[in-house]
Amino acid sequence: QVQLVESGGGLVQAGGSLRLSCAASGSIFSLNTMGWYRQAPGKQRDLVATITFGGSTNYADSVKGRFTISRDNAKNTVYLRMNSLKPEDTAVYYCNLDQRLLSTIYNYWGQGTQVTVSS
Repeated sequence: QVQLVESGGGLVQAGGSLRLSCAASGSIFSLNTMGWYRQAPGKQRDLVATITFGGSTNYADSVKGRFTISRDNAKNTVYLRMNSLKPEDTAVYYCNLDQRLLSTIYNYWGQGTQVTVSS
């Protein structure tokens, strides 16, 4: 099993910055992708950014140039640096780990951390 524990959410004014962290523990395999998704009230959960074990990244168009995802493989931790925050970034942010063993894909979610951006 895998546990994901997020931290770093909070309330910030528009234009401000926050950094989210997510530490994974348990049965972690090397071939994994970690990422962040977010869900605003009444909306579906959407991709924010992902990063592979080797460091390849992918971002939603809405956050490109403002958010940076990174990871520390030794600590099994992924980070999301969020700059120039906008009110529309307000959501619950969820950490995700996606790993593969042979032909089986295992997908795990954190409990979520609230990010609120005031105008």
